[in-house]
Amino acid sequence: MRFSTLISTSPAGMPKRGRSDVSHEDQPPKRIRYRHSDRISALSDELVLRVLSHLPVSTLTLCQRLSRRFNAVAGDSQLWKSAYYNRFVRPRALRIPGVRDDNGSVRNLTYSSRISKWLDESYLVSRGQDLNWKRQYKLRHNWSRGSCDVSEIQVAERPPIPPLLVRFHEGIVFTVDSTVGLRAWSMKGEERLLASIHLGSKEGAQGDGSATTSLAVEVQGHDGENIRVAVGFADGHFSIYELQKQAHSFAHRYTHSPFSNGMISAIAYTFPYLLTMTEAQLLSLYCFESETDQRPSENMLNPPRLLSSLQSHTVWPPLSLSLRASPESITASIAYALPMYLSGWSVGLQELRITVEGDVIESRLASAVNQGFHPLYTISSPSTSPSSRTNALRSRRTEVDPLPSSTKPTSLSYSHPYLLASHPDNTLSLYLVTSTVETLSIGGGSRLWGHTSSVSGAHVGDRGKAVSVSSRGDELRVWELEGGPSRRRLTAGESSVQVRPEKRDRALEQDIPNVSRAGVEYGTGRGTALEQDVAELAVTRGWVGFDEEKVVVLQEQGQGTQALVIYDFT
Repeated sequence: MRFSTLISTSPAGMPKRGRSDVSHEDQPPKRIRYRHSDRISALSDELVLRVLSHLPVSTLTLCQRLSRRFNAVAGDSQLWKSAYYNRFVRPRALRIPGVRDDNGSVRNLTYSSRISKWLDESYLVSRGQDLNWKRQYKLRHNWSRGSCDVSEIQVAERPPIPPLLVRFHEGIVFTVDSTVGLRAWSMKGEERLLASIHLGSKEGAQGDGSATTSLAVEVQGHDGENIRVAVGFADGHFSIYELQKQAHSFAHRYTHSPFSNGMISAIAYTFPYLLTMTEAQLLSLYCFESETDQRPSENMLNPPRLLSSLQSHTVWPPLSLSLRASPESITASIAYALPMYLSGWSVGLQELRITVEGDVIESRLASAVNQGFHPLYTISSPSTSPSSRTNALRSRRTEVDPLPSSTKPTSLSYSHPYLLASHPDNTLSLYLVTSTVETLSIGGGSRLWGHTSSVSGAHVGDRGKAVSVSSRGDELRVWELEGGPSRRRLTAGESSVQVRPEKRDRALEQDIPNVSRAGVEYGTGRGTALEQDVAELAVTRGWVGFDEEKVVVLQEQGQGTQALVIYDFT
């Protein structure tokens, strides 16, 4: 009886009203629930994958947030492989002459896993299941937008004399100078020092002879674990070192006797071939013996055989050496600045073709002098807009000057068929080289606009991607040069993207000195430069290198310290 009383009374002792005492008008309306059948969940993963293949990339990323199942299906590698092809490979293929049918159809360029449809990016398909296509898409997307993180590695407290030499290969940065020696820095994951070796008495060089003047990394390695490096010195000798990744150490492999033609100003290395250029303009091509013919007991390389040597009197710095090997022959190339005396500077190229046995096939020269200069802007009709007047002014100035630049190039980079020269007048010049069995020619130069200050260095890769940096170090620009720059792409601002570290708080930089963020700026780069106080903090000494994931720039910062600035696009 007491139990029922507790139920029928309220906490205040008042009896509760029955449900019949409440008016129906006072009752809250009930929510009407509709029953829907989940048709998507009933589909198999194969059908869901087919549906998702018709969605844009932005929607695919949203679908991965729905559930664990959609996260797995929307992240399928084949989906992102198709998206990568349609965005980055197919537009390039459409620019190839003769691809379209007579009626303008491009059905033969639909997505396919056949290597023949991937142009020069077939190496990605060859990796098979090991390649993460979503990560590859993100990486390429970041390159196209200039989106990256920036970090720094201090390599010298004061500028060494002669200057520090830097090379970037397969995620490893090699630096060499006469003070510290040869060092290797890993750029994969956390940046760290892999190995170092002092270039001292074991080289047999004393005094000025120990000064390092050139550096080259083996382009085509003989194995995946070790990388060989060639170092040239001021007394004319060169040495070969081998980076042993597992042991985190360098091993000395060979030292050549000094030349009588002065210091080695440039060097290129593609095993078993090595190409050197001396101060006296002597070009020499060497060939080492195969791995099976070496001395296993001493673990040293046998002396190389001199295949050919040429003397030149018209080669001016800056220089760019390269080697292209084939089963039948080896092609040694040297790109150089060419003075026109009263009419400015141009570029020249010399090729030396030699059989694998060492017989000289031919030596030929080419220059861009007779080709003239092709302007990128033309005056189609009068216009009163500021942009049109700017383009017209540049067109008039370009048509008057028959040569790419009246100033000496600050750097040269040659990766067949692209020859890229940087100039102190805020521009670059791009030349396309044609090298066949019958002829060697350099096409007319095309002016590349974009930098707002002097361009100190530029580097171009074999797939038409290039990176240039200003002398103050505050302006890094990424170029897509495949097929040469077009008027439409330049006027639309699509030929390059500028990446620039954003200005940070000075107090915060003292707490976190090695980490910074990067901002991206679109357009043709005709905007304002950074403030003077920020620009004085870093000066670029003319070297820049990159691989598929990162860009490395050598900068001299406040009080003479030197640092490697790493732009990470992953």
